[in-house]
Amino acid sequence: MMDVDTCAVVALPKFTDARGSLSFVEAGVHVPFAIERVYYLYDLSKDAGRGAHAHKDLHQLMIPLAGSFDIVLDDGAQKRRIHLASPSEGLYICPMIWRDLENFEPNSVCLVLASRKYDEADYFRDYDAFLKARNPA
Repeated sequence: MMDVDTCAVVALPKFTDARGSLSFVEAGVHVPFAIERVYYLYDLSKDAGRGAHAHKDLHQLMIPLAGSFDIVLDDGAQKRRIHLASPSEGLYICPMIWRDLENFEPNSVCLVLASRKYDEADYFRDYDAFLKARNPA
């Protein structure tokens, strides 16, 4: 089963000239999955927490389009905090990893590329149920 060390910051291509910068993401190149859904978080309060769940099968890439924030990854045995602050990098999160998003800088925007369409059955929203699935007795 995958753990927090499977999750990784992905450097995205960045092209800069006098007009500004451009970055892009290609499925199968920068992310190890086909992109089925794209969504974004915005109007986030610094004290607001997002996430607080895990996915059974979904893969994601989270990109800070504006501002910065932290993502706390948890595989039930270890935790890892990642600070994202550049739109030329994203965080790949594999299935079966609990995630909490926090410490949003004002005007932050988080873009999420997902491997599947929304499916409530793919979520663990209860931490104890997640731990039990990670470590069946």
